[in-house]
Amino acid sequence: MRLWPELKKLRAQGCLFKRQHPVDSYILDFACISQKIIIEDDGIRHLQTERLKADAARDAKLCWLGWRVLRFTNGDVANSLDGVILQVLAALGAVAKVEGTR
Repeated sequence: MRLWPELKKLRAQGCLFKRQHPVDSYILDFACISQKIIIEDDGIRHLQTERLKADAARDAKLCWLGWRVLRFTNGDVANSLDGVILQVLAALGAVAKVEGTR
């Protein structure tokens, strides 16, 4: 698992990610609870039509609960880990900007 060690390094940005965190009836791959950001690392099974529909419904419910969902494929993580981390950092920055305007 290449993503987890990188997410643990983001503690310096004020985000403590947890693995396999439960929310509602779901188990999230990774979650930053303080900023309500979810990272999903999807395998090939998530490319199947039925799984895509289920993931979309799940994401909609989690968004309704106030979470932001970022999905990456195993290929994204394997081939562009730096790009994945940049997107996570951008999401963390967006949350920080919103909180800073209150």
